Amino acid sequence: MRLAIHPSRAGILGGSSPPDTLAGWSAQGTRHQPFSLVSLVSGVSRQSGRLSMRSRIHSNLVGIQNTSTISAGKKFQLDDLIEAQQFDREILADIFEVAREMEKVEKNSPGSQVLKGYLMATLFYEPSTRTRLSFESAMRRLGGEVLTTENAREFSSAAKGETLEDTIRTVEGYSDIIVMRHFESGAAKRAAATTEVPVINAGDGPGQHPTQALLDVYTIDREIGKLDGIKVALVGDLANGRTVRSLAYLLAKYQDVKIYLVSPDVVKMKDDIKDYLTSQGVEWKESADLMEVASKCDVLYQTRIQRERFGERIDLYEEARGKYIVDHAVLNAMQNHAVVMHPLPRLDEITVDVDADPRAAYFRQAKNGLYIRMALLKLLLVGW
Repeated sequence: MRLAIHPSRAGILGGSSPPDTLAGWSAQGTRHQPFSLVSLVSGVSRQSGRLSMRSRIHSNLVGIQNTSTISAGKKFQLDDLIEAQQFDREILADIFEVAREMEKVEKNSPGSQVLKGYLMATLFYEPSTRTRLSFESAMRRLGGEVLTTENAREFSSAAKGETLEDTIRTVEGYSDIIVMRHFESGAAKRAAATTEVPVINAGDGPGQHPTQALLDVYTIDREIGKLDGIKVALVGDLANGRTVRSLAYLLAKYQDVKIYLVSPDVVKMKDDIKDYLTSQGVEWKESADLMEVASKCDVLYQTRIQRERFGERIDLYEEARGKYIVDHAVLNAMQNHAVVMHPLPRLDEITVDVDADPRAAYFRQAKNGLYIRMALLKLLLVGW
């Protein structure tokens, strides 16, 4: 067993070390204990020039038959999950390893109690089905509890004019971790700067959606069997789609990846992503020919045209919608090993008859989101 005492990201006991420095003591032992685990996690926060300590002791009884035992103690490398640029290949491999453990827990047992006593607050200022429900399912399957708001923009104090920072400071007092979706790019970063509890960005306007990108890369690895050397087509609304932005950042971590950008002119990928890919030595190409690209790629990642991002410009939305549809003709052009992915929800950009093809991976992709989010909650709250 590993007992770890470490300070929070805000400061170190004694006050001499800078923020984001990790310090502490650990008693080394076996990483996995078969039936019991005691984890001591201490956080020190510096508020109004004073040090305050918050400690929590969790005794977790975990006995999963025919599965790897879940344990905790070693601190995860990250304090918050805000953007895809935070990850390197080592961190990605660590997350995917734990996600595979979570899949065993979900499939072979009634769940785990590793997060018993922890509370997760979900603050969703934009609509969500899969992301919100998968986070809530993930927390409950690990023994934790959930405080939820489905439409915080309309029904929370934000409707009365409360600032995001005040909302976060309040919710921090009720929960151990905050999962937030917001309509403004950069909102998650503001939230993380405000609170001492971990913040997970579940989508910030047209900015990023890092947990979606994690499950996307995890799905590609599961479906294709590799990440180095793959060819990926990003199709649809590349200007407003936060999922494709985060996915592009993660794909750049791997070797010899080629990315095709297929979109209507009004929603082309923004220059910051293209410049980043170039700076990382990633080969990318814009194309208007979906059929040609489909014949070359390992992954065809389709997205919907996001009506909510067009405001009053209905004419531009109608111009973009329906230009690139994945149907049986596109499937026929694809290689046998290739897959179609989609972050969902789907409108008409993938025809329903595609669902029966084994290369349609988007519902398997959605299920993988549960395992990734179980892994993230476990890692952020109790560590390894």
